[in-house]
Amino acid sequence: MRVMVLVKADNDSEAGVMPEEQLLTEMGKYNEELVKAGIMLAGDGLHPSSKGVRVRFSGKERSVIDGPFAETKELVAGYWLWQVRSMDEAVEWVKRCPNPMLGDSEIEIRPVFEADDFGEAYTPEARERAERLRAQTSQRQ
Repeated sequence: MRVMVLVKADNDSEAGVMPEEQLLTEMGKYNEELVKAGIMLAGDGLHPSSKGVRVRFSGKERSVIDGPFAETKELVAGYWLWQVRSMDEAVEWVKRCPNPMLGDSEIEIRPVFEADDFGEAYTPEARERAERLRAQTSQRQ
């Protein structure tokens, strides 16, 4: 199963406080372990929400909202995309992660939808299109 592992933002990450060398070194070693184990598919840190935007949908209307966004505890400061056997395996890997923030922090793990999760609404044509696009994007990496 694939899971998205979300590093929740805090006041420091939203203020643009950069991690110190020691944490970057520890995270680099952790990422190497993930890659060697065949777990990590992708991952990156994110700039503070002050550099981001949101696009709000209301019917056919679209509106753009510039950051920063108020609820820091709901924001994401970084992510990984992992391939794991189970949620338990993902939890065990997260427990081995260095604390990504200076103070208390939280990491959220969420399963990624797979094609079969969509049932019959996901037609063979839509599956074929998605598989073709996935192949094209993997060639770029």
